[in-house]
Amino acid sequence: MTEEQATQDNSKLKLILGGSIASVLAAGVIGFLVYSSICPCDRTPGGFLFGDDSDGQVNDWSFANDVELCQLQIYDGIRPHSINLNCMATPEGEMYLSCSVCDTKYWAARVGENERGVMRLDGVVYPVYLNRITDSATMDRAWQARVTKLQIHGGPGNPAPPTNAPRADRWWTFQVTSRG
Repeated sequence: MTEEQATQDNSKLKLILGGSIASVLAAGVIGFLVYSSICPCDRTPGGFLFGDDSDGQVNDWSFANDVELCQLQIYDGIRPHSINLNCMATPEGEMYLSCSVCDTKYWAARVGENERGVMRLDGVVYPVYLNRITDSATMDRAWQARVTKLQIHGGPGNPAPPTNAPRADRWWTFQVTSRG
């Protein structure tokens, strides 16, 4: 084999390897985008949340009580992570997220102060900030909003609690504010 033939064979090998790697990466990206368009599904997390963009700043989230479940997208490093969860609005229009046994939830450990996220309600995506609430009085208001909403939207996987149900010990809540 001549030096020229060896160089040509080496170039072909590099082209085949490079094309294979590019194909695998392209398939991975396309697969993730397809997965993102389908999930989050029930309790299976998803990736990006797609939908119609909101019209700007939201100051009254009362419409969240008309939606059975909300979807939240946060980032874990550079990877988007989205989930289905309960969201509820207080009579004043403040929105909170409900998280039972939250100390065991993957997403909750990744939410810091003024964490950027995206909420999807009824097919519309809203850029938001998330903040965990630890103040008892505010948590009680959010809990009561949850109980009230579940009287209408409770179901087999998420039953309506009694209207006087005390706040659960391992229940966390996060306030959602628009970054419109």
